[in-house]
Amino acid sequence: MIRRALLVLGLLGLIGGAGQIGAQAQTSAPMQEKAEPACRADTVLLRGDWGQARFSVELADTPQTRSQGLMFRESMPRSTGMLFIYDRPQRATFWMRNTLIPLDMIFTDEAGVVRHVHHEAIPGDETTIDGGSGILTVLEINGGLARAMGITVGSQMRHPAFAAATAAWPC
Repeated sequence: MIRRALLVLGLLGLIGGAGQIGAQAQTSAPMQEKAEPACRADTVLLRGDWGQARFSVELADTPQTRSQGLMFRESMPRSTGMLFIYDRPQRATFWMRNTLIPLDMIFTDEAGVVRHVHHEAIPGDETTIDGGSGILTVLEINGGLARAMGITVGSQMRHPAFAAATAAWPC
């Protein structure tokens, strides 16, 4: 008998509270902005005055994967790239030895803000490409895409590599 009374009281409490839960959900829904896509390690988002872009990426986050990079690749799909991630911000320099396709290199600081864009690096060229100091990530994409999309210094990158507390566009 006591169990039955407690069960009935519990159900009444749930039913009575349901209106409050529903009302709360209804009032908060209009205040929500457009949902941001979830941050994933294999995806980079970029935004700026020019709009937004999404790239599927391979990660180069160890000394071995960073030294290999995109060497010996004969092609790369348009909306893909490679994201080089360093342990801490530093001077980032690249060359195109054994790289068979032209690349754009997008250098970002620890907040994910683009600090330098190198357009259409020449395959096989061993001239040093200096992205500057304070660089945490470098995104390599097909040559010509950064200019065609309008990706410029000041654009923002979104990726889990950037600490949420300091990211310009946090996850």
